[in-house]
Amino acid sequence: MNAPVILQALDPVVRAFQELGISYHIGGSVASSAYGIARATLDVDLVADLPEHRIGPLVQRLQEAFYIDEDRVRDAVRRRSSFNIIHLESMIKVDVFVLKGRPYDRIAFARGRMECIDEAQPGQEYKIASPEDVIISKLDWFRQGEGVSERQWNDVLGILKVQRGSLDMQYLDQWAGELGLSDLLQKAMLDGGL
Repeated sequence: MNAPVILQALDPVVRAFQELGISYHIGGSVASSAYGIARATLDVDLVADLPEHRIGPLVQRLQEAFYIDEDRVRDAVRRRSSFNIIHLESMIKVDVFVLKGRPYDRIAFARGRMECIDEAQPGQEYKIASPEDVIISKLDWFRQGEGVSERQWNDVLGILKVQRGSLDMQYLDQWAGELGLSDLLQKAMLDGGL
């Protein structure tokens, strides 16, 4: 992961979220790189609790430095789906997933924690999904992709290996079971040597 380039696109979005009181956390490959084995990526995944009345101000704050389509943002918020914005200078894509209403999604969102992404800037922290929730999310994406994404699978294995001994296994087992991911979690544990 090229942290300085990623942060060039991420910083203005996070700053806008903070100024507007929009809660967020980082997921995807940026989060898995923070907790596991770093890999190259050209996008950032954010989960945001974005209320409709904040869409206009968000678009206003970002439109000078980003491609952002207000109609797509509104549609994503209404459908609780996702939209993307593109940082014009770096062409880094920021995918924003609107927080869903399932109990798991709410709990995972609340478990985000402040972490450093760039070791060269140790005082600069961002809210990142917990390692357990990154694992569950990646297993879910792996299943949705019919089990063929080596990137998702390797991200899971990287987190399991690096975070070995510090993961909340009870939490992982509980939510993997409730979300129908127990078989994948067990396979990942075996493949990861746990």
